[in-house]
Amino acid sequence: MVLVSHGQPSDPAPAEQELAALAAEVAALLPGHRVLSATLAAPGTLEAVLETCAGVPLVYPVFMTDGWFTQARLPERIGARAARLLAPLGREAGLPRLARDHLAGVLEAKGWEAAETTLLIAAHGSGRSRKSAEATHAFAEALGQLAGFRDIRAGFIEEPPYIGDLAFEVPPQSICLPFFAASGEHVTDDVPEALDLAGFQGPRLAPLGTLSGIAALIAERLGTELSERSTT
Repeated sequence: MVLVSHGQPSDPAPAEQELAALAAEVAALLPGHRVLSATLAAPGTLEAVLETCAGVPLVYPVFMTDGWFTQARLPERIGARAARLLAPLGREAGLPRLARDHLAGVLEAKGWEAAETTLLIAAHGSGRSRKSAEATHAFAEALGQLAGFRDIRAGFIEEPPYIGDLAFEVPPQSICLPFFAASGEHVTDDVPEALDLAGFQGPRLAPLGTLSGIAALIAERLGTELSERSTT
C-alpha cells in the first residue's frame, strides 16, 4: 500500500517526511501490512516505491479532491505498473464527522456555541476546474448537517469567493479550518496572509488532513479494500 500526496516542489523533503510519518501511523493500525509513501513533488520517488511493491498495491491519494492530480497526473506517474488507485482522502464519508468532533473541542475551549459561530473553510480552488470547489462545498454541506454552525463559508486561494474577501465579512466569533491535506506553503503562507490582511481574529486550525484521527480513517479504508480483495 502506498500513500501519495502532492508534496512541495520547491522543497520536497519536509512533505516527504510528513507523509512518511502518516504512513507509519497507518501501518501501526494494519499489522502485517507494509504502508509506504511518496509525494509527486519528489522526482522518481513514487516510481521507485512502486517498484518495491509485490502484487497489485493499493494507492491511496492523500488529496482533498478528485481533480487533475488524482485523475490525470497520478495515473500518468503510475504508468503501466500494476496498482489499484483508490478515491482520495477528501471523499471519505467519515471526514465530516472527524472534523465535527475536532471542532467541538475548539468550541468548548473557547466557550462558544456552534449556533453562534461561523466556520470559514479555507480551500485551494481552481481557475481551471470546478472539482476543487465542488468537493469543498460538498464537505461543507455534510459538516453543516452534523455540526450546527450559525454559518459555514468556503473561500478559496485560486478562485472567488477568495478567502481574504470572506474573512472581511465573517463576524468576530469565527473559526478558520483549512481544507488541505498537508501543511504546505498554501497553509503556512497564503491562508495566513489572507486572514491577516482581513484582520481575522478567530482560531486558525491545522489543515484538515493533519488532524488526529486521519490515520485511523485511512487505515479503515485500506482495511476494507483488503478485506474485499481477499473475498474475491
